[in-house]
Amino acid sequence: MSQLLLSQRLPDDLVYEILTLLPAKSLIRFRCVSKSWYCTITHRNFIMAQFDRSKSLFNNNSNDNNNGYMLSIPPLYRKEFCTAVYNSDRTLTETSRFQAPCCFGVAGCCRGMFYFVHEAEYKVEKENNRMYFWNPSIRKSKKVQLTPSTILDAVVYGLAYHYQNNDYKILRIIFDPIFHQGNLKPKPAEAEIYTLSTDSWRRVVISVESSSGSKPIESVHYERKGDPGFVFFNGALHCIARSQYHNKFIMYFDVNDERFREILLPQNYLDGIFPYSQHLAVFKGLLALIVIEEKSKICHIWMMKEYGVAESWIKKSVPMKGDLWFLGFTFNGELLIQKYNPFQTLRIFHPESLNEEILESPDYIFMYTDFWVESLLLLDGI
Repeated sequence: MSQLLLSQRLPDDLVYEILTLLPAKSLIRFRCVSKSWYCTITHRNFIMAQFDRSKSLFNNNSNDNNNGYMLSIPPLYRKEFCTAVYNSDRTLTETSRFQAPCCFGVAGCCRGMFYFVHEAEYKVEKENNRMYFWNPSIRKSKKVQLTPSTILDAVVYGLAYHYQNNDYKILRIIFDPIFHQGNLKPKPAEAEIYTLSTDSWRRVVISVESSSGSKPIESVHYERKGDPGFVFFNGALHCIARSQYHNKFIMYFDVNDERFREILLPQNYLDGIFPYSQHLAVFKGLLALIVIEEKSKICHIWMMKEYGVAESWIKKSVPMKGDLWFLGFTFNGELLIQKYNPFQTLRIFHPESLNEEILESPDYIFMYTDFWVESLLLLDGI
């Protein structure tokens, strides 16, 4: 009743502004206040306004409260997930636990939205190739049908947020992962783009713009099954790609103009190194290449000081120990790693002091993101 009286006293535009400042969970409950509030909160224009306000509040936040968010998986249940905030005092606080709509092969996240992919591994059946958007803020999912792929194809995904249109896009690249010798060449990689607002897929030609002209790609680098392979940074999706003659480079997909372009990797960055793993990441606001050596476990952090300028790569080498898997960087530039000796433990590694701390986590951490915004996206049924 108090909410109704408040809305009767205040102008509608002021009530609208106040509502955009509220968290998603409160807005879900407030749909029951009145029919007009229900229509307002579930309207796409309001959902976009609330999302913009949440992004603005995040950007103006000094990050004193948290250092990012994590997605974890209980060891025995691949359909149950937990989201947790990584606090500034290096503790984890569980924020939600939920049942995902499918067992997944790939998962990714961007700006408060997750996606899960289920693809048939042994036969091509249309109903077995599907993807789900998942918004844990409102516990709502959206099913997206995928075009079939064969068991011989490798598929990588990237989720991007389109700032200009307040929209999400999925980039799906299909390629032949088999190494070809002699005169036999793999077929060129193919790409599809899904747009959330239109709920539709489009095929696009992968023609990478570079200083030497346009060129097709043959494959995309990813470390393990389930690895999305892309990093969203500066309004574009980035991955390590391989062109003809097996030359590696960073390929990025600009979400605005939907063009593929090239960024050169550090010159001779693998000289004398047998890499255990290679990753792209964002380190203290810079695009970074992470290379971990097989035997010494030295972690080489290549940072691009000036985005897109190959000459601006600089390197920092950090000694590490044990079998580990790189998950990402925190806001403060700490390495978040998973160690296996002999049990899986989540750890924070400080590249400056070389100190390592165990981060208590009951579940297996699958993913980390340093940017999370609560939203009502998917509430209007798009």
